[in-house]
Amino acid sequence: MTAPVVTKDGSGGDGGEAKKMVTMQFILPSVYEKAEDAPKPIDEKVEIKEEGERKYGVVKFSGVASDGVVNEKVEKLKGCLERDGYKVIGDFLLARYNPPWTIPMFRTNEVMIPVE
Repeated sequence: MTAPVVTKDGSGGDGGEAKKMVTMQFILPSVYEKAEDAPKPIDEKVEIKEEGERKYGVVKFSGVASDGVVNEKVEKLKGCLERDGYKVIGDFLLARYNPPWTIPMFRTNEVMIPVE
């Protein structure tokens, strides 16, 4: 298993009924220098792609990453970034570092917001 597992919420669909869609990203070890070096996925729904470098504002927190907690962290981080002169340029990502059976107080999470 890789850590962190990064998730991003979004909507899917074809203009009709919106479906909730979650994108999951797994960070591959540095031995895979290029996307084509990584093991080939068995499932056709899995894509391997390089994201390139980005700059993020990040806040780390422990506990369960519930929607309410994550939204609170996102809003507070956005406010701090804007106050410090950064321009937010996209939606937040949520990084989780522990398996689901980890005792909540020992879990490590991060909210990451892309900035200029």
